[in-house]
Amino acid sequence: INAEYMGNFLLVLIFSVRMDAFATLPPSTQELFRLASHARSTSYCKYSNFRVGAALLMKSGRVITGCNVENSSFGLTICAERTAAVRAVAEGEREPVCCVVCTDGDANFVWPCGACRQFLSEFGDMDVYAVKNDGRTFQHRRLSQLLPETFTGDQLERAASQPKTEV
Repeated sequence: INAEYMGNFLLVLIFSVRMDAFATLPPSTQELFRLASHARSTSYCKYSNFRVGAALLMKSGRVITGCNVENSSFGLTICAERTAAVRAVAEGEREPVCCVVCTDGDANFVWPCGACRQFLSEFGDMDVYAVKNDGRTFQHRRLSQLLPETFTGDQLERAASQPKTEV
């Protein structure tokens, strides 16, 4: 067996493993990937041309989607994950159990930004999938892995209940 043949064999094997990983996901998770990919197609991103879609699976079984919406004042841009979370709350949902993020990126996996990680952590820990442009290649983490030592409302409550000292 020559080196070129072996290299091609390994490439096919790696590609097959990735495809098999998607195929082993439950159909409901595969559907989340599809919905996040569709949400990506509705992005308003005329400044960066980088489309992002998100799908939040709620404890109730409902799925809420969102896309990134850019603004010429970049600080006012809202990410897909926060768009989905805000929509969920507006629709009476407050218990996400999974977030799927689908981007135009092919080279690297794109995870929620720090602001989105903190925003989502308000609702508890959850599964997070970063999905590449093909809608099938993915990585999985728990939100608590992406944002360890999360700042939570419990910390605010503990601080408020502590006696105040004069300085």
